[in-house]
Amino acid sequence: MRFSPVIAAILLSSAAFAVEPSEMLKDPALEARAREVSKELRCVQCQNETIDESNAEIARDMRLLVRERIMAGETNDQIMAYMTSRYGDYVRLEPRFMPRTYLLWFGPLIVLLLGGWAVTRRLSTRLETATELSEEEIAELARATDHGYPPPGYLHEKSDTKDPA
Repeated sequence: MRFSPVIAAILLSSAAFAVEPSEMLKDPALEARAREVSKELRCVQCQNETIDESNAEIARDMRLLVRERIMAGETNDQIMAYMTSRYGDYVRLEPRFMPRTYLLWFGPLIVLLLGGWAVTRRLSTRLETATELSEEEIAELARATDHGYPPPGYLHEKSDTKDPA
């Protein structure tokens, strides 16, 4: 029996079934607004999943709360402000741009710049340390190439048998 990619996508997609029919609003325009707001809110139990996608009980409660607020006539911004005041800034999938979140916004750029600085410093140091061989090193290389490598006595191996030479 051949397994259809469409069936596999439906079975593997839990997001398609997260919003239960009993939660949906009768008015399609209001339901669309509820979905829009739900896709901007993070489930506080799940890791990086919207409340629209999550099957967690708290996500269901949050979806119902969003729909209640829509039915009460609140705007999307008012709903987001309420949810943020209730659950904290973590509930927003895209954090606001304010002094408290500057590290979130600029952190990756700072890490990238520091990494680039460290790499260029390391490479420039490595290039500067390359020096010419001293007389002693040249003599040691000559001995090594005359006798083969490694030079005799280099490994300092202890042997129980005596060398016949």
